[in-house]
Amino acid sequence: MTIQASITPLNTFERVESRVRSYSRSFPKVFDRALGATIYDTQDRAFIDFLAGCSTLNYGHNDPDLKSALIEYISNDGIAHGLDMFTDAKEHFLSTFERLILRPRGMTHQLQFTGPTGANAVEAAMKLARKVTGRTNVIAFTNGFHGVTLGALAATGNGKHRGGASIPLAGVTRAAYDGYHGPDIDTADLLDRQLSDPSSGVDAPAAIIVETVQGEGGLNAASPEWLRRIEAIAKKHGALFIVDDIQAGCGRTGGFFSFDGLGLSPDIVTMAKSLSGMGLPLAVTLIKPEHDIWKPAEHNGTFRGNNHAFVTAAAALEKFWSDDTFINGVQEKARYLGERLAAIADTHGLVTKGRGMMVGIDAGSGENAAAICKACFAKGLIIETSGSFDEVVKVLCPLTISLDQLTAGLDIMESAFDAVLGTRRAAAE
Repeated sequence: MTIQASITPLNTFERVESRVRSYSRSFPKVFDRALGATIYDTQDRAFIDFLAGCSTLNYGHNDPDLKSALIEYISNDGIAHGLDMFTDAKEHFLSTFERLILRPRGMTHQLQFTGPTGANAVEAAMKLARKVTGRTNVIAFTNGFHGVTLGALAATGNGKHRGGASIPLAGVTRAAYDGYHGPDIDTADLLDRQLSDPSSGVDAPAAIIVETVQGEGGLNAASPEWLRRIEAIAKKHGALFIVDDIQAGCGRTGGFFSFDGLGLSPDIVTMAKSLSGMGLPLAVTLIKPEHDIWKPAEHNGTFRGNNHAFVTAAAALEKFWSDDTFINGVQEKARYLGERLAAIADTHGLVTKGRGMMVGIDAGSGENAAAICKACFAKGLIIETSGSFDEVVKVLCPLTISLDQLTAGLDIMESAFDAVLGTRRAAAE
């Protein structure tokens, strides 16, 4: 009798799914349910989630109020797909966003619903800026990440992702981000001088696109002064100023927008990830009215707007952004998180990076960071890395996490740093 090897769910992924998969390589478990800041595998083991869909689940997994709103909508046979036709779900989201987000900030931006990912929003933003200005060049920054479709990838700095294009990536000039050359070099001044010099070789830009905190680039956080300089440089040279708020927005860095309170007024803002509230695909490009010069269907897509996501997004806005209760709580947790990370970093002679609840520790090398994340996972904490060399251990827990669970996760993280770096120091000695 032939005994066949047992077939497990992991065998299925190995057999059928593309090799392009990534996160599953760091977390080789099959997960089947999640709630709040906890995700469970099929063996019912609980893991604290410090990844949160790479900041897609700022409000946690399966928030009960958002889930109830979606279940009610589906049960009533609400429109699931409607291209860009008018639906009650879209109207409710738009009016809620206008009332709770735009008007309080004095913003009059139009919302363009793109394809469902952040890269789609970036593609639309860059394409529109070129249409508005009649120029082709876009200024993007070192260590920036804007997506991996060809237009967005041209603006992305990561060499591994750029290599995947297998084609020259054009139309973007790279500039140095704040602090890239150290604290004594004013990179905004360098950019202004290049754009002011007709012989610098840098073509007049259609746009300057920037992340206020570079999520995938290593949690580099630009100063408010530097960001205001970059916006002024864009205006001076006739370019649109684009803020990519896909990962840093929706409360992650201290306000609904990462630029709240910084004195900025972007021409275009890109958003996705946590905008839907509970992980449903939804992306938008926010455009100042004077730049909204699209012709009908000039930029489109089959899934330009997700009605189920409109329902949960509106519910999230009502629940979390109707007053300051939620964001005040986020800021309190951010202070505690910053203190804990600073203590861990100080113990090992390391530095912290980021802003708000988009923060981490530079572990000194990608090897160290990978070992720390692996040790965390073994103890029930899901956490990942970022940076040029994957050297930053990056905390992106749900903003709704309880203080007790945040503390438990940080305790695991601290023990992993101690175990990995302590062992390596002992071996070196």
